Amino acid sequence: MPSSVPTRPRRRPTGRIALNIVLDGVVSASAAPIARFLAEPYGGLLHPLWFIAGGAITLFVSGLPFRVPQQYWRFSGLADLVGIAGASVASALLFAIGLRLTGYPLPSPTFPVIHALVLLCGLGAVRMATRLAARWRQQGSGAYTRVLLLGSDLGADLFMRAIERDSLQRYQVMGLLTEASGQTGRRIHNTPILGTIDDCAGLLARWRGPLPQEIVLTDPDLRGAALSRVFEAAQEHGVSVKRTPSLTSLQPAARVELRPIALEDLLNRPQVPLDLDGMARLIGERVVLVTGAGGTIGSELVRQIASLGPSLLLLLDHGEFALWQIDLELSESYPEVARQVIVADIRDQARMEAVFEHYRPALVFHAAALKHVPIVEANPCEGILTNVIGTRIVADAAARHGAQAMVLISSDKAVNPSSLMGASKRCAEIYCQALDKQSRRQGDGGLLCVTVRFGNVLGSTGSVVPLFQRQLANGGPLTITHPDMTRYFMTVPEAVGLVLQASVRGTAHRESADETDVRLRDGGIFVLDMGEPVRILDLARQMIRLAGLRPEEDIAIRVTGLRPGEKLFEELFHGREAPVPTDAAGLRIATPRTVDLDAAATSLDRLRDACRRGDVARALEILHLLVPEFEHNPEGKVQKAWISANL
Repeated sequence: MPSSVPTRPRRRPTGRIALNIVLDGVVSASAAPIARFLAEPYGGLLHPLWFIAGGAITLFVSGLPFRVPQQYWRFSGLADLVGIAGASVASALLFAIGLRLTGYPLPSPTFPVIHALVLLCGLGAVRMATRLAARWRQQGSGAYTRVLLLGSDLGADLFMRAIERDSLQRYQVMGLLTEASGQTGRRIHNTPILGTIDDCAGLLARWRGPLPQEIVLTDPDLRGAALSRVFEAAQEHGVSVKRTPSLTSLQPAARVELRPIALEDLLNRPQVPLDLDGMARLIGERVVLVTGAGGTIGSELVRQIASLGPSLLLLLDHGEFALWQIDLELSESYPEVARQVIVADIRDQARMEAVFEHYRPALVFHAAALKHVPIVEANPCEGILTNVIGTRIVADAAARHGAQAMVLISSDKAVNPSSLMGASKRCAEIYCQALDKQSRRQGDGGLLCVTVRFGNVLGSTGSVVPLFQRQLANGGPLTITHPDMTRYFMTVPEAVGLVLQASVRGTAHRESADETDVRLRDGGIFVLDMGEPVRILDLARQMIRLAGLRPEEDIAIRVTGLRPGEKLFEELFHGREAPVPTDAAGLRIATPRTVDLDAAATSLDRLRDACRRGDVARALEILHLLVPEFEHNPEGKVQKAWISANL
């Protein structure tokens, strides 16, 4: 049906092109006699008069192949300069040929060269004047923001070119701080390079005149400790810190929108190359089940798995709302991926057996768990039944119904656990280790259980980052449990990408003599490379600075004391576990103590019965037998051993 609103046909900018031709004609008409005078000063200036018309005509003809009439003078750049240089040379040669054909002698042998140079100077000058006039009008049309650029010289160049073209955002670049010390004293677009990134604090301290209002980061890779130092210096002087858009967004017609610094930028984590081809081979055209699909890790697993083209994606969770959210997102992002939403409790053995029998998934990613340490401490039997018995039910069902592999999402809290949550995850690791070890050694194509252990992820449900964000929104204070507490952090997409990387590596080369495969056959567990631990107090201060506020002045930080089961320092490896790198980027492997499968099954039977009776004392006794390193800290006391071990 035709629209009722008439559309106006696009008109070619013939008026602007005609004006360009007229102005260029005036310049070229003047250039011919000027060049003649320079080549032969005593030969006269305007003789013969057709020099004027000839100069204009030859430039018009020569400029057509170089698209000189279509140039947008306000945005003239290097490409336009090359165009007018080519047109100038061609016009001078054509004019000289015309003189020869008409029998008029060249004023001098160098006349064509002089003519080309005069044309180039004249045409370039009018374009430069137009560009400068536009900049002066823009700078004089209102207030501007004083900025100090910090980062790469390429990014600074693109940013300054972009703001010159953006009539809505006005910035005055006061100076640049680059990454190389040898650049100090040089200039980019007539803006001085004042030093290096490390000079930022000292430069602001001795700055004369009005300080920059914003520090703009032009390097997308500037993060971690260096970025933290910049933040601290900027905070001290009341200067905000922002980041430029991506290089592809700094286009001539785009508006320059600076972005706030993300918390992830402070982690200083380099990008790990992922085996995307291996992931596609593992997951493509297969039925994949994700338990805990509505949680932070589970939902990101679902997103990344959906992008790899499974034949059917099963989303299992006991929470209806969380399932609805991720299912709705998938329907919009990956409508072509077949999926099934399954409401189920992993502790319900009959229900899980029915699910596996009906769908027969080839791969199972087990992310369902109770993870909040104080809540599991307050509900010990529920935590054990979910984290230990639920994991066993899923693993046994996967093994009975022909699944190729199950991936267990574990936690750094399973190492030397002080909480019931950590001890329960270690028990889950022990059972999956035993299943996996038996399958690998028998080599009968049974279920492989790949265990992946990692620390905290930014923004996960119940973690410290959303808590700090909520407290900031309420005006503070931010609460930490101990000033010396540290944790390992990584982003959710990064953690899940490495989980998939571990899945690929853990299901390959089963009979290989490679050290990684040997350790896997001995009960090895993949541990994500989490980098260096982050002090929670420093994290709180950084989040306050990211909000444009000052720690302890605008927002207070209050110490509340350790919570039940909490440790000061989390560990990724047991004291007797040697962290060994693998041949897969971002992954290390540990070989913790293993338990025979029959013995583990018997202990888990007793643990299940004790929890179902509500016998917490007996359940804790069995936990201590399975996990001898479990030192329960139900009252949240600071242990001297923690401090001495981490000094």
